Amino acid sequence: MSTAAMAPGPERAREVRRVLNVVLGVSLILVAGKTAAGLMSGSLAVLGGAFDSGLDVMTTLVAIVLARVAAQEPDELHPYGHEKFEALGALAMVAFLSISVFELVRTAIERLRHGGEEQVDTWLGAAVMVASLVVGVIASEYERRKGRELGSELLLADAAHLRADVFVTLAVLVGLILVRFGWRGADAWTALVVAVLILRTGWEILRAAVPVLVDERAVEPSEILRIAQGTTGVESAYDVRSRGRQGARFAELTIVVPTEMGLEDAHEVSDAVEQAVRERLGARHVVVHVEPRSAAPDKVAGEQP
Repeated sequence: MSTAAMAPGPERAREVRRVLNVVLGVSLILVAGKTAAGLMSGSLAVLGGAFDSGLDVMTTLVAIVLARVAAQEPDELHPYGHEKFEALGALAMVAFLSISVFELVRTAIERLRHGGEEQVDTWLGAAVMVASLVVGVIASEYERRKGRELGSELLLADAAHLRADVFVTLAVLVGLILVRFGWRGADAWTALVVAVLILRTGWEILRAAVPVLVDERAVEPSEILRIAQGTTGVESAYDVRSRGRQGARFAELTIVVPTEMGLEDAHEVSDAVEQAVRERLGARHVVVHVEPRSAAPDKVAGEQP
């Protein structure tokens, strides 16, 4: 069962920043642990894992800054608020994911070219990777769950990057185990598979962020029409538009009322439609235009421009 996202506001913003601070602390611990293990074991793969965790630190720092910007109240220059900065932050995460993929592929190809001759302490590397794997899974799942609960693209994107780091850690672990059993190129080939998985994660982030940035329709017009036309006093509705993510949606529509209806009554009907759409769709702002039947187009129900 899905949980409704928390509406934008100071409380949500504080919770987003709190989650990001927790994840930042976890990422710093992973970087320190992998770097120490990589240097002590002589494993290039483990050092590569430390580099990938370092990217997690960078992306989380970017996310914290963007979360502060996105939480600001609407102002004269941004009358619709700053929530789109979260989607911009998600695109930044994709850029960092691309860096991860490039470094992973480059390192794997380089290792394959040299036949994987490096001598490494596989037991030390494997022990650290197992611990990192457990911590990474817990942290990414925590951030993903909080991202859905708060309706934050930023948290979901950062969680996706952290989850990609889990895949990298798993690839390094599998490679170390297989190297231990004599297959020198195992970790490199596994890393190439992981690179494809990371690219898939980046594509999923783009699919979630781009619609918000380009104002893609957020709700089916028929759903808003049903709400409006189910309100007492509304004969029909048309010109339905919507945009924004869940918890920060904007909707606009025109309703048709009887020609003989007075201005005050029409205003009350308009307010009722606004409230109904806002409550049932979780919209942040709803604009309802009113037209008398005599001024409305001949066909007004169910048609969109």
